[in-house]
Amino acid sequence: MSLKTFKSYTKSTRGTVLIDRKKLWKSKPLKSLTFGKISSGGRNNLGRITSRRRGAGQKNKYRMVDFYRKKDDLKAVVERIEHDPNRSSFIALIKYEDDTKNYIVAPKEIKIGDEITSGRNKDIKIGNCMPLSDIPAGTNIHNIELRPNGGAKLVRSAGASAQVSGTDENYCIIKLTSGEIRKVISTARATIGSVSNADHQNIKIGKAGRNRWKGKRPSVRGVAMNPVDHPHGGGEGKTSGGRSPVSPWGQSAKGLKTRKNKTTDKFIISRRKKRK
Repeated sequence: MSLKTFKSYTKSTRGTVLIDRKKLWKSKPLKSLTFGKISSGGRNNLGRITSRRRGAGQKNKYRMVDFYRKKDDLKAVVERIEHDPNRSSFIALIKYEDDTKNYIVAPKEIKIGDEITSGRNKDIKIGNCMPLSDIPAGTNIHNIELRPNGGAKLVRSAGASAQVSGTDENYCIIKLTSGEIRKVISTARATIGSVSNADHQNIKIGKAGRNRWKGKRPSVRGVAMNPVDHPHGGGEGKTSGGRSPVSPWGQSAKGLKTRKNKTTDKFIISRRKKRK
């Protein structure tokens, strides 16, 4: 998919670079696979803001994307490729032999009319979904499950792909886009190919209003706040904060590892009790 630039009639269009969607479906999405979304504005069930800098944004409908691909040994034909406002990648509408239709995350280089399938011992072809044990080393994959029948959780954003590095007993070794190496059980599924819309990273929105349409509100610097609102706030004149960068709740913003241990807290506590 190519990029689209604009003539510089205004300051905003001078720098705007967007994705050209000429080849995508121009009409409405399939009604049976969509439902309306209600914007929370970042508030929880008590009406308190738990996610800052969120606004209402433009209304859009959620497309129900199939991340499970459980219809094994049934051929499906790609009917059309659509834009999805809820994700960075494109989605493809597929029709199975039993006339059921589903949305899937569109792989790169997939075309209208292509046949795809899922299940054991399938061809290594773009769009086919199969267990990791059936995928040879060196193959690019996306939509990776962490647990069998748990639905795809990894490598779903535009242009992303992971690579199968090898096997280790009942596990498959996967190298993610970030360079991280992960072991995933071999019975979990993945889809062949990389995710579509790799040019998403080259988008330049050109104006703040485009972010407001997405429901993103402005971000205020901590040094511009009062001490009651942020640890960087206050001081005489313009100050740089006077301490290492932190969040409004005092958590370090540079280099602090926040990832939890792979074992759960309950498991750690039970092990400690046994040692005693």
